[in-house]
Amino acid sequence: MSMMHTKARRGHRRAAAGQGNPWLKPGSIIAIVILAVAFLAALFPVLFTSSDPYAGTDVALLPPGENGHLMGTDAVGRDLYARVVYGARQSLLGALIAVAVGLVVGTLIGLLAGSLRGVVDTILMRVVDVLLSIPGILLSLSIIIVLGFGSVQAAVAVGATSVATFARLARSQVITVANAEYIEAAYGAGATRTTVLLRHILPNSLTPVIALATLQFGTAILQLSILGFLGYGAPPPTPEWGLIIAEGRDFMATAWWLIILPGLALVAVVMSANRLSQNFPVEA
Repeated sequence: MSMMHTKARRGHRRAAAGQGNPWLKPGSIIAIVILAVAFLAALFPVLFTSSDPYAGTDVALLPPGENGHLMGTDAVGRDLYARVVYGARQSLLGALIAVAVGLVVGTLIGLLAGSLRGVVDTILMRVVDVLLSIPGILLSLSIIIVLGFGSVQAAVAVGATSVATFARLARSQVITVANAEYIEAAYGAGATRTTVLLRHILPNSLTPVIALATLQFGTAILQLSILGFLGYGAPPPTPEWGLIIAEGRDFMATAWWLIILPGLALVAVVMSANRLSQNFPVEA
């Protein structure tokens, strides 16, 4: 009996440990697998398909499964599966650039505003308020018109729409951490403002910012796809998820796979990124 009770207690401990670690939950594991496959497709598309995403080598509008085309073909006979696989590179790498722009610029603004305070804080936060008052899609379209059309320009434009959000979060975290007792102790030990800022305040303010970056990654993929759908992203015939869906919208009634299957890939990746963002603590 005692051995049975001991095993039962060990089982409860393992279950509690699994429940306590959000990364071990089934939803997180599925999300990690989906994102891992998506990034492998973005970096090494030849591992998933040998077809040329640009060449129309077969009959147009073949349904999924016919003539060896897993997702069928598009309106010019190109393999849809190959275009979705190669489109991961445009969408995911573009989202990484967008998140990097928002993270670096926004965190820098928040760090300066939260540490310097006074007039600098007031000016920077008014700029942030102006950015927040402009709808994201309108701001990104305006930036693209200035920078020009292209994948990189679209990524920078999408990243600019998240600068204000990163700045506000970083500022609030910097102010909270700056009032902690160990910061005062660091100043008392003779540390300079720069040293305290870089070695104590910034590292301890980044956890919520990283969580926001994970959430913004999924949002950036969606925004890039919207820009591609509207014709402001990667130019045709570049395989990009939003552009692929846009090219199939005229055939929605007769070739549903041109929209549904790329859309499912897009939704799966965005939901996976959003799911993993919930695993980060929201407070530092």
